[in-house]
Amino acid sequence: MTSFLIAFGVFGLVFIFAMIGLTSRGGEVEQKQNLIRRLARPENDSEVSITRRSRRTEGGSFGLLYQLNLLRSLEENMWQAGLYLRVSEMLLIIVMMFGGGLFLGQALWHDLSFALLPAFAFSLAPIVFIRWRRARRLRAFNQQLPSALDLIKSSLEAGHSLNRGLQVVVQEFADPLGSEFRTVLEQTRIGLPLPRALDDLLKRVPEEDLRLLVVAVKVQTQVGSSLAIIVGRLSEIVRTRQRLRLQIKALTAQSRMGGYIVGALPAIVLGIFSLVQPSYAQTLFTDPTGIKILKAAIVLDLVAFATIRKLVKVKY
Repeated sequence: MTSFLIAFGVFGLVFIFAMIGLTSRGGEVEQKQNLIRRLARPENDSEVSITRRSRRTEGGSFGLLYQLNLLRSLEENMWQAGLYLRVSEMLLIIVMMFGGGLFLGQALWHDLSFALLPAFAFSLAPIVFIRWRRARRLRAFNQQLPSALDLIKSSLEAGHSLNRGLQVVVQEFADPLGSEFRTVLEQTRIGLPLPRALDDLLKRVPEEDLRLLVVAVKVQTQVGSSLAIIVGRLSEIVRTRQRLRLQIKALTAQSRMGGYIVGALPAIVLGIFSLVQPSYAQTLFTDPTGIKILKAAIVLDLVAFATIRKLVKVKY
């Protein structure tokens, strides 16, 4: 069993470096062309509701997992993070990271139960990176949106069309807002209606402030009204929402930091005792009863950390 774990771990470490090289292939132009080509595929639905967040995707060999929304959610998160890899490539990276962590844990502790901890931690690292990059990208898009709305409003008041206003936005703004609206314009050039292209944009950038813009364009398309006035008012609303969001974040910062400190305190105390007085913590790693207590403490601490994080998270 140990030989198998070592062999699998070495195999995993080799593939980790291979996948790192794989993720760096292709430039931005190739990635954008691939994105536009995939978004331009015809779907069975003629209209896409702005309240629906799932996207129809070919499952291939992982069709069952797509039906369970596991791989579909992973793919959507990668797209929203600006990573245009295949799901199979990301799954291979996760599996190989699991193997590398399993090898490292087995080499350090010679216990399969403890070896699973770094294995799961390593396998979750790509997902954590995707979520972090997704959050950073969406936050950057949201910060650029009010200024982009002002520019669209000025373009409309000058007598230009909405498409022309979007072209100006693409020229003036950098990634992520500029690249996402460039994709919208490319979709309209290949024949996709503008409301449908904005629906696809909303799937790639699931921000409530952007949803307001999509609704405004759809309403203006159907009933007709002054889009410049709507966009100007929308810009004020977005800025007000962002200001309130920052105020809520500032008011809850102390509670969130306190919850994180309390959740991490057991591990910090155990680490300090292991360095200052190793004999105090040695029993937990050598005695069978101590190992069982340590395993139970790890599980309970993870549950407590998740519970605290859920409690201090403010929904607005």
